[in-house]
Amino acid sequence: MSYVDEVYGKVVAQNPAQPEFHQAVKEVLESLRPAIESNEGKYRREALLERLTTPDRLIQFRVSWVDDQGNIQVNNAYRVQFNNAIGPYKGGIRLHPSVNQSVIKFLGFEQIFKNSLTGLPIGGGKGGSDFDPKGKSDREIMAFCQSFMTELYKYIGADVDVPAGDIGVGAREIGYFYGQYKRIRGLYEGVLTGKGLSYGGSLARKEATGYGLLYLTEELMKCNGHQLAGKTVAVSGAGNVAIYAIQKAWQLGAKPVTCSDSTGWIYDPEGIDVALLREVKEVRRARLTEYAAARPSAVYTEGKGVWSIKCDVALPCATQNELLLEDAKLLVANGCTAVCEGANMPTTLEATEYLQNNGVLFCPGKAANAGGVATSALEMSQNSERLSWSFEEVDAKLKGIMVNIFHNVDAAAREYGAEGNYVVGANIAGFLKVADAMTAQGAY
Repeated sequence: MSYVDEVYGKVVAQNPAQPEFHQAVKEVLESLRPAIESNEGKYRREALLERLTTPDRLIQFRVSWVDDQGNIQVNNAYRVQFNNAIGPYKGGIRLHPSVNQSVIKFLGFEQIFKNSLTGLPIGGGKGGSDFDPKGKSDREIMAFCQSFMTELYKYIGADVDVPAGDIGVGAREIGYFYGQYKRIRGLYEGVLTGKGLSYGGSLARKEATGYGLLYLTEELMKCNGHQLAGKTVAVSGAGNVAIYAIQKAWQLGAKPVTCSDSTGWIYDPEGIDVALLREVKEVRRARLTEYAAARPSAVYTEGKGVWSIKCDVALPCATQNELLLEDAKLLVANGCTAVCEGANMPTTLEATEYLQNNGVLFCPGKAANAGGVATSALEMSQNSERLSWSFEEVDAKLKGIMVNIFHNVDAAAREYGAEGNYVVGANIAGFLKVADAMTAQGAY
C-alpha cells in the first residue's frame, strides 16, 4: 500500500464520523501523490504525513452564558491548533450551528496550506462554536463572546495563536472577544485580527477575502487567454466575502448578477447593487427578500439555485459543499469558463472533478480565498510595528500576494506534471514549504 493510502486509512480510522475532515484530507493527499511518491522513503521515516494530518492539539470546551430572559445557555466550542511549523497558528473563529469537531478540523487542516501559500509566516489553526448569533441581541452576543474568551485566552497570544473572524464573527464579535482578552490578560497586543480601526485593525481587512478572490481570478483568466472584464459572474453568499467579491468584480469590469443567503437567492440581470446589498446585510442584518423588495429588476427565489444562472465565472462564497455535481453540470452546460472558490471547500470532490474534466478553470479556496488571512497577517505586522498603513498600501500588498499565489500554484502544477490542475498545484506548493520546515525542526 502506498504511503498516501496508508495515512488516509489511518485518518479515517482514528477520526470516525468526521466526513468534512475526511474529505479535506483525501483531497489534499490525493493531489500530493506526485510530491510524496518522489520522496516517499524519507517522508515515511519521518512520519511526516501522520504529523501533518494530526493536530498539535484540539481544545474543546463548554461556553455557558446568560440570555436576555435570565436563562443559562450552553454551547460547545473548539480551537484546533493544527501546525505551527512556519509561524503562529492563524485561523478564524466560526459561530454557526453546523460547527463540530469535523468542521473545525477540516478548516484548520486547509488553513495550513492556505497560510503557507501566502508566503507569510503563519501556521494553520481554526476555532468556533455551535452558537448561532442570528436573532440574538447585542447583549446576548457580548455575554457569549466574553464567556468564550474566558476559556480561549489560555491558549492564544500574539506569538502563539492569532484568531480572526469567520462565518458569524464580524467586527462586533471581534471587539467583544478582544475586550475580554484584554480585561483578563491586561495586555494590549495583536492577539486577534479583524479588529476595529480604532484599536489596531487594518484598513482593507474587511474587503480582503473578496478583493483577493477577484485579483486571483483575473490573473487566472489572463494567464489562460481570457479577460475578466465584460464577463457575467455568479456569486453565492451574501456575507463579507460575497459582498466585496461583487464590489471588486464591478471595479474590474465584470457584471455580478447573483447572491444568496441561507433562505434563498437573488438574480438581478442588471447586476447586483452593492450599496443596497450592504445596507440589507451589514446595516439591517436582514434577509435578501428586502433586497428584492427594493430592487425592481431583482428576482428572489427560495432555496438554492444560483448555479442555474448562465455565467462566465462562478464564485462560490457561502459555505462548504454548496456546489454539487448537478450544479457543476449546469455550469458546464451554460458555458462557464472559470470557478474560483471564495469559501472553504464549497465544491464537492465529484463537482470539482467534473469541472476539471470538462475544461473549466478551477482554483481551490486555499489559494483563491487566501486574501483574508494574508491581510490578517499584514494586520499582525502593523500591530507589531505599532503602525497603520493606508488602504492603498494594504490593497497593493494584497494584490501582489494574490498574483504571486497564482503563479506559484501554476508553477507547482507544471513541475509535477499536472499543468492546469490548480488543486494539485495549490496543495503541492503549500505542502512543500511546510514539509521543509517540519523536516528542518526535527521530530516534534
